[in-house]
This record gives sequence, structure tokens and C-alpha cells, in this order.
Amino acid sequence: MNPSHSLRRRQFLAATATAAGGLFLPQALRLNAAAGEVASTDHFWYRLAPEGPYIDSQRDNRAFGYADGKIFLSEDNAKTWAHSAAFEDAENITFSCLLKNGNVLFATRNRLFLSTDNLKTHRAITVKNTDGSDYLPHVPKNPDMPGWYFHPLDGEHVWDVDGKEMLVWGNYCNVMGGQVPVNIYYSTDSGETVKIAYAFGQNPHFQQKGSTPEEMLGNPANKLIARHIHNVTYNLAEKAFYACTGDIDRGHGNECHWLRGTYDAQADAWDWKVVISVNSNSRFKSGGINFVDGQVYWIADANGPKFGPLHDRGIFTCAPADIPNKAAHKMLFNPGFESANMLIQDGVMIATHCAPASTYATGIIYSPDLGQTWAQYDLKEFGPRSGCRIHKKNSDGWFRMDLRKGWIDRAEVLFIKPKV
Repeated sequence: MNPSHSLRRRQFLAATATAAGGLFLPQALRLNAAAGEVASTDHFWYRLAPEGPYIDSQRDNRAFGYADGKIFLSEDNAKTWAHSAAFEDAENITFSCLLKNGNVLFATRNRLFLSTDNLKTHRAITVKNTDGSDYLPHVPKNPDMPGWYFHPLDGEHVWDVDGKEMLVWGNYCNVMGGQVPVNIYYSTDSGETVKIAYAFGQNPHFQQKGSTPEEMLGNPANKLIARHIHNVTYNLAEKAFYACTGDIDRGHGNECHWLRGTYDAQADAWDWKVVISVNSNSRFKSGGINFVDGQVYWIADANGPKFGPLHDRGIFTCAPADIPNKAAHKMLFNPGFESANMLIQDGVMIATHCAPASTYATGIIYSPDLGQTWAQYDLKEFGPRSGCRIHKKNSDGWFRMDLRKGWIDRAEVLFIKPKV
């Protein structure tokens, strides 16, 4: 999973401006797209990350990156890197998070690390089970395929819960790199302690070849199975977390679920309930769950065999209590293609196409006004790319996202800045 740190200059390919059904699909301005150079659409500026470390995460003015056996921390939005340290396994970093108190939590494929002193030192963190025992990664039958224990598809993982920062995320896994259990993790002490919030059951389809029953990965006490987690987020109005998973019924039961979880801080305990379970051709095979003013918004990743003329896709909103009730949903826009990534901040909705399923090369779905108007852009100069791990704007006003080859192999980093 070696990231590419640059994209050679290419001329923009012509994009077609289309007006259909009241939806305006404008063109990008014709600029070069070398790393660091700024291009423009009617709604936003965009640029690739400059030459240097792969910028894996950002928060306010800070950014965390890695390259060539080192990890880096910036305090000026990745313009310079004030802090760095040797880290031999840097090319296998799959997750990082910048905590409010300055801590940096990051992970390789199956190991988790914490720095509390701007990368001067870092130490391994052992995840804890709900009973306080150590939750240890399995020993892979193929040492080169330990799986992705901590890699998320979404980009935002920290929330203020009753005045205290909570870190909660789930692993998007079992696509490449080996089979692993599917878990939701959490920390209430800035990464000093990381625990299991929810562990899915043993999915027979995603197990190491030749495993005995005793070696099966997943929680044997849980009958609910999933391939991986698309998104975990928090609704302040309910003081509840929501998670959605993928992918399809492979003969062992549905893998697409929405879960609702509440956390009891005094007891340090979770209560999770299944909101709905479906097969793959459903708006509930989804991601990009966001809550704004108590309403829930999400984008559908529906695929699989059609039950009608079209897949059940679109960007939807409703009251949280109406999530299982399709009749109560309002479709805000239908991009027509699979997508599981969307972030809302300051009324801006930004989502991305899954490139292998789309006629767009690098498709960006955009609303500047919380879904009242929409545009879609094809940033063709980047080639076939899927945007994921969308981070909130940094202190300079730029959203950050991964650009993935296919939909999972890491390639470049893209920044997008709203014009309004």
C-alpha cells in the first residue's frame, strides 16, 4: 500500500456541462493539476497535496503524515513539518487521528500507537475487551497478510459527548491485506486506552484459509455478521452513535446493518441495537451518515441484483426515528452511482463516486446549501479515483480526502475549498 506522492502535469480533459431535471452540472476551469497547484470549479477550488509526506489526517492547523520510514506532524496545515520521527513501518499506516489535547493516535495494519509529545516518542497501545482483558490481533497464517484492524472508510472520528471528547471508529476491512474481525473501537481518554465498543460475529466467508473452528475470527457470541464498517458517527440530539456496515448476503445472512449505540460513561458500557438489516440493493447499504439539527443524512451504496428498473440509490434525509421507514425519507439528490462517503460541514455537503461503478473518473458530488441545490463534477485529470476518508476543513478552509485507485488502494490526497 505504497502511496504515490505526486501526479504529473496533465491537461484537463473536457467536461460536459449539463442541465437536467433542474440540476446544474458545471465544468471545471482548465488549469494544470500538478501537485500543489490550485484548480477551480464553479463551487470550489481544489488541489493535490504538495510534494512531501502523505498527509493522512488533519485537524484545525495540524496534520499528520508519513513517508520513507518516518512519521511527521505539522502545525501549519502541512506547509512545513515541525516534528518527525523514525517509524520503520510507515508505508503500512492505515489510520491516524489528531486528538484535542495534542495526542496523535495512529495504526499500521494490525498495531496501534500513541504519541503524547509531538512524535518525540510513541508507544504501542493494546486494545481492551469489554471485560478489561487484552484484545490481541490474530496470528496470520500468511505473515504478509495480517489484515486491516483499524483502517476506516470515513474521516471524522471524534465528538464532544457531554463535554468530553470521545473517539469512536470502525474498520473497513476484508477487501485487501488479509481477513480480520469487524469491530467498533472507542477511547474516552485521548487514545491512552482503546477498547472494543462492538464486535461483530464470525463471518464464514471472511476467514483465513484452513482455519479451524477455534481459529475463526470474530465474536462467537454474536450472530450478526458484516464484511466491514462503512461509517460510525454521533447524533448530539439523541446522544447516540450510529454505524452502518456492508456488504451482501453471501449465503450466511445479511451483512448490511444500521446500528444505534448509546454509551453509559459511569458504567463504561455500551448498549447497541440493530435499526435495520438488508441485502445489497438498498439505500441502507450506505455510508456518509451525518446529523444536522437532529436530522439524519446519508448516501446510498446500493448495488447487487436489481429488484426493479433502478437501484435504490440517492442522498436521503429523515428524522432518526424514521430511519427504518422508507416512506418517511426525502431524497435530496440521486447521483446515479454507488457512493459510501459524504461529509457535511457548515451547510456544505461533499460526497464522492465509487470510481469502478461510475462513468466519472473522479466524481465529486456537491451541495453548498444543505441539499437545496446540487452539482456533480468529474475531475478527470486525476484518472479513475474514489474519494474517501473525508476530513473536516482545516484552519485554512480546506477539506481533505484520500483518492484511492479502484476504491481502496491508496494513491493521492485531494484538498477542496468551498468558494462560499
